[in-house]
Amino acid sequence: MSLIRSIVHALWMLVTVVPWAIIMLVASLWRRGEPLYWMAVRWLGWAIGGARVLLGIQVRVSGMENLPQEKRAGAVLLVKHQSTYETFLMPTLMPHPLAFVFKRELLFVPFFGWAMGRLDMIHIDRRQRAQAFNKVVEQGKRLLAQGVWVIMFPEGTRIPRGQKGQYKSGGSRLAIETGVPVIPIAVTSAKVWPRKAFIKRPGIVDVSIGPSIPSTGRKPDELMREAEAWIEAEMRRLDPEAYR
Repeated sequence: MSLIRSIVHALWMLVTVVPWAIIMLVASLWRRGEPLYWMAVRWLGWAIGGARVLLGIQVRVSGMENLPQEKRAGAVLLVKHQSTYETFLMPTLMPHPLAFVFKRELLFVPFFGWAMGRLDMIHIDRRQRAQAFNKVVEQGKRLLAQGVWVIMFPEGTRIPRGQKGQYKSGGSRLAIETGVPVIPIAVTSAKVWPRKAFIKRPGIVDVSIGPSIPSTGRKPDELMREAEAWIEAEMRRLDPEAYR
Protein backbone atom coordinates (compact mmCIF):
# COMPACT_ATOMS: atom_id res chain seq x y z
CA MET A 1 0.00 0.00 0.00
CA SER A 2 2.83 2.41 0.83
CA LEU A 3 4.34 1.76 -2.59
CA ILE A 4 1.09 2.56 -4.39
CA ARG A 5 0.58 5.73 -2.35
CA SER A 6 4.16 6.81 -3.02
CA ILE A 7 3.70 6.30 -6.77
CA VAL A 8 0.49 8.33 -6.74
CA HIS A 9 2.17 11.12 -4.80
CA ALA A 10 5.13 11.16 -7.19
CA LEU A 11 2.69 11.48 -10.10
CA TRP A 12 0.90 14.30 -8.26
CA MET A 13 4.20 16.13 -7.83
CA LEU A 14 5.06 15.65 -11.50
CA VAL A 15 1.76 16.73 -13.00
CA THR A 16 1.62 19.84 -10.81
CA VAL A 17 5.25 21.00 -10.95
CA VAL A 18 5.46 21.18 -14.75
CA PRO A 19 2.58 23.63 -15.37
CA TRP A 20 3.34 25.56 -12.20
CA ALA A 21 7.01 25.97 -13.19
CA ILE A 22 5.92 27.26 -16.59
CA ILE A 23 3.56 29.74 -14.89
CA MET A 24 6.45 30.85 -12.64
CA LEU A 25 8.81 31.34 -15.58
CA VAL A 26 6.26 33.42 -17.48
CA ALA A 27 5.26 35.43 -14.41
CA SER A 28 8.92 36.20 -13.65
CA LEU A 29 9.07 38.33 -16.79
CA TRP A 30 7.20 41.10 -14.92
CA ARG A 31 6.92 39.90 -11.31
CA ARG A 32 9.86 39.36 -8.97
CA GLY A 33 10.65 39.49 -5.25
CA GLU A 34 7.99 38.60 -2.69
CA PRO A 35 5.05 38.20 -5.12
CA LEU A 36 6.94 35.57 -7.10
CA TYR A 37 8.16 33.88 -3.92
CA TRP A 38 4.64 33.44 -2.55
CA MET A 39 3.58 32.03 -5.91
CA ALA A 40 6.24 29.35 -5.46
CA VAL A 41 5.09 28.68 -1.90
CA ARG A 42 1.61 27.95 -3.23
CA TRP A 43 2.98 24.96 -5.17
CA LEU A 44 4.96 23.83 -2.12
CA GLY A 45 1.69 23.90 -0.22
CA TRP A 46 0.23 21.58 -2.85
CA ALA A 47 3.19 19.22 -2.40
CA ILE A 48 2.74 19.18 1.40
CA GLY A 49 -1.03 18.87 1.07
CA GLY A 50 -0.55 15.98 -1.35
CA ALA A 51 1.74 14.27 1.18
CA ARG A 52 -0.94 14.70 3.84
CA VAL A 53 -3.81 13.35 1.73
CA LEU A 54 -2.01 10.73 -0.37
CA LEU A 55 0.73 9.57 1.99
CA GLY A 56 -0.86 10.21 5.38
CA ILE A 57 1.98 12.49 6.52
CA GLN A 58 0.88 14.97 9.19
CA VAL A 59 2.88 17.87 10.63
CA ARG A 60 3.08 18.92 14.27
CA VAL A 61 4.79 22.26 14.91
CA SER A 62 5.94 23.72 18.22
CA GLY A 63 7.90 26.84 19.10
CA MET A 64 6.46 29.32 16.60
CA GLU A 65 6.59 31.90 19.39
CA ASN A 66 10.41 31.69 19.25
CA LEU A 67 10.52 33.30 15.80
CA PRO A 68 11.32 37.03 15.61
CA GLN A 69 8.06 38.99 15.66
CA GLU A 70 9.17 42.32 14.16
CA LYS A 71 8.32 42.72 10.49
CA ARG A 72 11.88 43.52 9.37
CA ALA A 73 13.72 41.43 11.96
CA GLY A 74 16.35 39.19 10.39
CA ALA A 75 17.16 35.59 11.25
CA VAL A 76 19.27 32.68 10.05
CA LEU A 77 17.37 29.41 10.36
CA LEU A 78 19.55 26.35 11.04
CA VAL A 79 17.50 23.26 10.24
CA LYS A 80 18.12 19.54 10.76
CA HIS A 81 18.17 17.93 7.33
CA GLN A 82 16.84 14.38 6.95
CA SER A 83 14.86 14.40 3.71
CA THR A 84 13.44 16.49 0.88
CA TYR A 85 10.27 16.98 2.91
CA GLU A 86 11.55 19.87 5.06
CA THR A 87 12.78 21.78 2.02
CA PHE A 88 9.17 21.85 0.82
CA LEU A 89 7.69 22.33 4.28
CA MET A 90 9.66 25.22 5.80
CA PRO A 91 8.49 27.98 3.40
CA THR A 92 4.87 26.95 4.03
CA LEU A 93 5.34 27.42 7.79
CA MET A 94 7.34 30.64 7.98
CA PRO A 95 5.73 34.09 8.02
CA HIS A 96 8.70 35.65 6.21
CA PRO A 97 10.08 34.86 2.76
CA LEU A 98 13.03 32.47 2.95
CA ALA A 99 16.22 32.40 0.93
CA PHE A 100 17.77 28.95 0.71
CA VAL A 101 21.52 28.50 0.38
CA PHE A 102 21.91 25.63 -2.06
CA LYS A 103 24.32 24.12 -4.59
CA ARG A 104 23.97 25.62 -8.06
CA GLU A 105 23.56 22.19 -9.69
CA LEU A 106 19.93 22.22 -8.55
CA LEU A 107 19.24 25.01 -11.03
CA PHE A 108 19.58 22.49 -13.86
CA VAL A 109 16.81 20.19 -12.60
CA PRO A 110 14.08 20.44 -15.29
CA PHE A 111 11.16 22.69 -14.41
CA PHE A 112 11.71 22.71 -10.61
CA GLY A 113 15.26 24.04 -10.87
CA TRP A 114 14.38 26.42 -13.68
CA ALA A 115 11.63 28.00 -11.60
CA MET A 116 13.88 28.12 -8.52
CA GLY A 117 16.44 30.04 -10.55
CA ARG A 118 13.95 32.88 -10.96
CA LEU A 119 13.66 33.35 -7.20
CA ASP A 120 15.98 35.47 -5.07
CA MET A 121 17.96 32.62 -3.50
CA ILE A 122 21.65 32.07 -2.79
CA HIS A 123 23.09 29.40 -5.06
CA ILE A 124 26.78 28.60 -4.67
CA ASP A 125 29.53 26.60 -6.31
CA ARG A 126 30.79 24.43 -3.46
CA ARG A 127 34.06 23.80 -5.29
CA GLN A 128 35.00 27.44 -4.70
CA ARG A 129 34.66 27.58 -0.93
CA ALA A 130 36.10 31.04 -0.19
CA GLN A 131 34.22 32.71 -3.04
CA ALA A 132 31.09 30.77 -2.15
CA PHE A 133 31.01 32.06 1.42
CA ASN A 134 31.72 35.62 0.26
CA LYS A 135 28.68 35.30 -1.99
CA VAL A 136 26.58 33.99 0.90
CA VAL A 137 27.57 36.99 3.06
CA GLU A 138 27.07 39.53 0.28
CA GLN A 139 23.67 38.28 -0.79
CA GLY A 140 22.67 37.36 2.76
CA LYS A 141 23.20 40.93 3.98
CA ARG A 142 21.05 42.29 1.15
CA LEU A 143 18.24 39.78 1.68
CA LEU A 144 18.20 40.09 5.48
CA ALA A 145 17.97 43.87 5.14
CA GLN A 146 14.82 43.30 3.06
CA GLY A 147 13.20 41.17 5.75
CA VAL A 148 14.03 37.86 4.08
CA TRP A 149 15.24 35.09 6.38
CA VAL A 150 18.14 32.91 5.29
CA ILE A 151 17.69 29.16 5.79
CA MET A 152 20.62 26.76 5.89
CA PHE A 153 21.13 23.08 6.60
CA PRO A 154 24.33 23.13 8.67
CA GLU A 155 25.07 19.44 8.09
CA GLY A 156 25.23 20.20 4.38
CA THR A 157 23.35 17.11 3.20
CA ARG A 158 20.51 14.80 4.20
CA ILE A 159 21.43 12.71 7.23
CA PRO A 160 19.93 9.25 7.94
CA ARG A 161 17.53 8.94 10.86
CA GLY A 162 19.30 8.64 14.21
CA GLN A 163 22.61 9.97 12.91
CA LYS A 164 24.44 13.28 13.11
CA GLY A 165 26.48 14.89 10.39
CA GLN A 166 29.30 17.38 10.77
CA TYR A 167 27.86 20.79 11.53
CA LYS A 168 29.58 23.47 9.45
CA SER A 169 29.88 27.03 10.70
CA GLY A 170 28.72 28.86 7.55
CA GLY A 171 25.32 29.72 9.04
CA SER A 172 26.75 31.03 12.30
CA ARG A 173 29.37 33.02 10.41
CA LEU A 174 26.66 34.65 8.32
CA ALA A 175 24.64 35.46 11.45
CA ILE A 176 27.66 37.08 13.10
CA GLU A 177 28.54 39.05 9.95
CA THR A 178 24.99 40.43 9.75
CA GLY A 179 24.22 40.70 13.47
CA VAL A 180 21.05 38.59 13.33
CA PRO A 181 20.19 35.68 15.64
CA VAL A 182 20.17 32.03 14.66
CA ILE A 183 17.05 29.92 15.12
CA PRO A 184 17.76 26.18 15.59
CA ILE A 185 15.07 23.87 14.22
CA ALA A 186 14.72 20.11 14.72
CA VAL A 187 12.74 18.08 12.16
CA THR A 188 11.91 14.34 12.32
CA SER A 189 11.03 13.89 8.65
CA ALA A 190 13.04 10.66 8.20
CA LYS A 191 10.46 8.78 10.28
CA VAL A 192 8.10 8.94 7.31
CA TRP A 193 10.19 10.19 4.36
CA PRO A 194 13.61 8.49 4.63
CA ARG A 195 16.69 9.90 2.96
CA LYS A 196 16.85 8.98 -0.75
CA ALA A 197 13.86 6.63 -0.36
CA PHE A 198 11.03 6.45 -2.88
CA ILE A 199 8.59 4.73 -0.54
CA LYS A 200 7.15 6.99 2.15
CA ARG A 201 5.11 5.97 5.19
CA PRO A 202 2.20 7.62 7.01
CA GLY A 203 2.97 9.27 10.31
CA ILE A 204 3.74 12.57 12.05
CA VAL A 205 6.65 14.88 11.31
CA ASP A 206 7.56 16.96 14.35
CA VAL A 207 9.00 20.42 13.74
CA SER A 208 10.42 22.04 16.87
CA ILE A 209 11.59 25.66 16.64
CA GLY A 210 14.15 26.48 19.29
CA PRO A 211 14.84 29.71 21.20
CA SER A 212 16.54 32.51 19.31
CA ILE A 213 20.32 32.54 19.91
CA PRO A 214 21.92 36.02 19.66
CA SER A 215 25.04 36.24 17.50
CA THR A 216 26.50 39.51 18.75
CA GLY A 217 29.97 39.09 20.22
CA ARG A 218 30.06 35.36 19.50
CA LYS A 219 32.59 33.21 17.69
CA PRO A 220 31.29 31.14 14.75
CA ASP A 221 32.30 27.72 16.08
CA GLU A 222 30.98 28.48 19.56
CA LEU A 223 27.66 29.72 18.19
CA MET A 224 27.28 26.71 15.92
CA ARG A 225 28.08 24.31 18.77
CA GLU A 226 25.27 25.85 20.83
CA ALA A 227 22.80 25.49 17.95
CA GLU A 228 24.01 21.95 17.28
CA ALA A 229 23.64 20.95 20.93
CA TRP A 230 20.04 22.19 21.01
CA ILE A 231 19.08 20.54 17.71
CA GLU A 232 20.60 17.16 18.54
CA ALA A 233 19.15 17.10 22.07
CA GLU A 234 15.74 17.98 20.67
CA MET A 235 16.02 15.27 18.01
CA ARG A 236 16.58 12.72 20.75
CA ARG A 237 13.56 14.00 22.65
CA LEU A 238 11.30 13.95 19.59
CA ASP A 239 12.47 10.63 18.15
CA PRO A 240 13.95 8.57 21.00
CA GLU A 241 13.55 5.27 19.12
CA ALA A 242 16.10 6.39 16.53
CA TYR A 243 18.77 7.16 19.14
CA ARG A 244 18.73 4.05 21.29
